[in-house]
Amino acid sequence: MSDNRKLNELTDEELIKRFQETNDLEAYQILVKRYKDPLMNFVYRFVGDRDVCSDIVQDTMIKFYLNKDSYREFAKFSTWIYTIAGNLAKNELKRRRRRSILSLTNSDEDKQIQVEDKSFLPPDRITDSQIKNDIIQKALMKIKPVYRQMVILRDIQGLSYEEIAEITNVSLGTVKSRINRGRNQLQKLLKNIYNE
Repeated sequence: MSDNRKLNELTDEELIKRFQETNDLEAYQILVKRYKDPLMNFVYRFVGDRDVCSDIVQDTMIKFYLNKDSYREFAKFSTWIYTIAGNLAKNELKRRRRRSILSLTNSDEDKQIQVEDKSFLPPDRITDSQIKNDIIQKALMKIKPVYRQMVILRDIQGLSYEEIAEITNVSLGTVKSRINRGRNQLQKLLKNIYNE
């Protein structure tokens, strides 16, 4: 038990090193617990679908497990795991885009395009904060993915500009510019929603 408490006190980087060197599954599980919820929030905000989000985070943890040796000490662990999740989320968006193009051009009359109605909120979830959250999420889904990712990482996940530059593999200036553009697009969308 005291060993487990000691493990919980280790930094992310110390835990991944221990997992790499000794294949200590407890170290892996602690990292999964630390990052599961923040990654769920990040991916959900990026793709806008809870089921898909859950699958992406699970795939992220599997990739982390299988590719643990590709992590290098010079980078923060958080940067590495967010990069994995971000890449999987971007791939999902690309896959959706291809699928929707195929669906729209499909001439088979039996198949219809189904659009999920997310506007209904069950009574137990009708709160002011939930409604605002849903409005913000809908607005986020309308801005370009390249800007959306930056805004989520900065304003929702609270990462530094430097961490975002590392995760997205773009320059610091580009990060700041994209965050600014994303915020501007989001503000315009939210202003339109609140003025309706």
